[in-house]
Amino acid sequence: MEEQQKVTFLGLEEFEDGPWDIVILPIPFEMTTSWGEGTKDGPAACISASSQVELYDPLLPEELPCGMRMHTAEAWSSNAGTMMEQLDSIRDYAVKWMDGEQFPLFLGGEHGILPPLMQAATGHPSLGGDLSRLTLIQVDAHADLRDQLGGERFSHGTAVRRSLDAGIGHVVQIGTRALSKEEAEFSHKDERVETWYARDFMGVCDGPKGWAALKERISQIEGPVWLTFDVDGLDGSLVPDTGTPVPGGLSHWAAVEIIEDLFASSAEVIGADVNEIVPGEDRLTQFNAALIATKIMAAHVASRN
Repeated sequence: MEEQQKVTFLGLEEFEDGPWDIVILPIPFEMTTSWGEGTKDGPAACISASSQVELYDPLLPEELPCGMRMHTAEAWSSNAGTMMEQLDSIRDYAVKWMDGEQFPLFLGGEHGILPPLMQAATGHPSLGGDLSRLTLIQVDAHADLRDQLGGERFSHGTAVRRSLDAGIGHVVQIGTRALSKEEAEFSHKDERVETWYARDFMGVCDGPKGWAALKERISQIEGPVWLTFDVDGLDGSLVPDTGTPVPGGLSHWAAVEIIEDLFASSAEVIGADVNEIVPGEDRLTQFNAALIATKIMAAHVASRN
């Protein structure tokens, strides 16, 4: 039987043996979705759609991979019987890629993958075992600050709250526009949380002023950073098949500028995840997720040059 050819991110020819500069890590995790389902199929669909993404980025002198050694890793899988065991297995899957030798880019999967990724990141050399040194940049329609959702403390709707419990020092939320009173009050009271509501920089009246303030804030970020990009942070028209699409979100170009500004700042972005990818028949959601992941890669490469 003819051996099936490996599908790689962007359809690029890859190096099978390390070391690598960038590693794509699929996590098809789905256990707590509360509305639209299908995140377990998201990473594979995103990788497939990425073959249609152009390799040229104006930030770079050459097309991707622009001299970088890339690798699309085997997807995470687990036969664990409980959700906590599955989350522990995600942590174990991620931890070996957090040694600072490569840039890890995880594809999800529901946003519940974030707490185990943050646990794994504790071992990154730039943190020295102290997760409080890490700033989390969260692009997301939702705050994900509930203490529980549907009776579950570990859920896509509690991902940032549990990451704070794990010890991250600060979170900058960008694009929030759907949250509970509990989350709004927690965000207001907890000094570790900084929320930039979508209406304050995407609105008709104060949008331009708010956008300038947001860009200035991003330029001031320093130290180790993790970027978590929930695709529902984009306007719902761009990701109609994600679990909970919400109108009034980021345009494609707003997302591009946020990513570029972050990597051009004094921050050290040690890794990223693009999550809540749900494939649809029109292929729009998975393609836009692939565009975001590719922009993250290109911005990382540009920051290295």
